[in-house]
Amino acid sequence: QVQLVESGGGLVQPGGSLRLSCAASGFAFSMATMRWYRQAPGKEREFVASIARTSTTSNYADSVKGRFAISRDNTKNTLYLQMNSLKPEDTAVYYCSVQRGGEYWGQGTQVTVSS
Repeated sequence: QVQLVESGGGLVQPGGSLRLSCAASGFAFSMATMRWYRQAPGKEREFVASIARTSTTSNYADSVKGRFAISRDNTKNTLYLQMNSLKPEDTAVYYCSVQRGGEYWGQGTQVTVSS
C-alpha cells in the first residue's frame, strides 16, 4: 500500500534552514507528481509546493517562492523540501502527498520557527 514518511522537521531560529524528506513506497514514485502541504495551528491545510515526475516542472505557493525548493530523487523514491530564510509564520506540520486513486498523506513532520 502507499506509504509516505516525512522527516527532518525541528526547531529553528528565524532566518535558518531545514531540509525535509519524504520516503515513499507502495507505488511507482517516478511516475507521480508529488506535493508538500502544511498545516499551522488553527488553520486549514495549505499547498506549499509540487514537482512533476521528471522534475521538469515545479510550483510554489506565493508565500514560499524564492525561499523553498522542492526536489526529488527517483532512484531513492524520496521527495525533499529545502527551506531557507525561515519565518515564524512557516511554523506548521508539513506533509507530503500523492494522488493515486485517492489522496495519500504521510504522518507529517513538525517545523517550528522561533527565537
